[in-house]
Amino acid sequence: MATSEVDLMRELYHEHAAALWGYCLRLTSGDRARAEDVVQETLLRAWRNPRVLDQSGGSARGWLFTVARRIDIDEWRAQRVRPEFPTAELPETPTDDKTDELLQAWIIADALSKLSDDHRSVIVHCYYRGESIAGAARILEIPAGTVKSRLHYALRALKLALEESGVSA
Repeated sequence: MATSEVDLMRELYHEHAAALWGYCLRLTSGDRARAEDVVQETLLRAWRNPRVLDQSGGSARGWLFTVARRIDIDEWRAQRVRPEFPTAELPETPTDDKTDELLQAWIIADALSKLSDDHRSVIVHCYYRGESIAGAARILEIPAGTVKSRLHYALRALKLALEESGVSA
C-alpha cells in the first residue's frame, strides 16, 4: 500500500472501528470472540478493497456494516451445514509408543559417550543409579569433594555435548 492508502486505512479505522465493534457485538449476540473475528475480517476486506478507502463519511461505514453482516451470516450458515458438537472424549485414543523417551535416551547416551570416563562415571552413579555423593565416592574410591567437582564439570561438559548435537536447554 502507498503511504496515502495506509493513512486512509488508519483514518477509516479511527473513524469507524468503535461503531463497527459495537455493531458486530450485537450481531454476534454478545460473543466477544466471534465479534472480534468479524471486525478483523471486515477490516481485512476493507484493506484489500482500496476503493472503500476513498469513500468518505457514511458510505464507508455503511459498506463496513454490510460486509460485517454478510460475514456473520456466512459464519452462521457454515455452522448450520457443519455443526460442531463439544465432547469430553477424544475421538481417537492416543497411544503411548515411547518414541520420545527412546529418542531422548539415545541422544543422552550419545552425549555421555563423548565425556571422559571419570565424568561419565560420576553422572551414571549420581543420576542414573541414584547414589548420593558419599555413596558415589565410596564406590568410585575417591573423596566426596572430588565427586562434587567432577559432577559439576561433567554436567557442564554434558550440556556442551548436547548443544553440539543440536539439543538446546
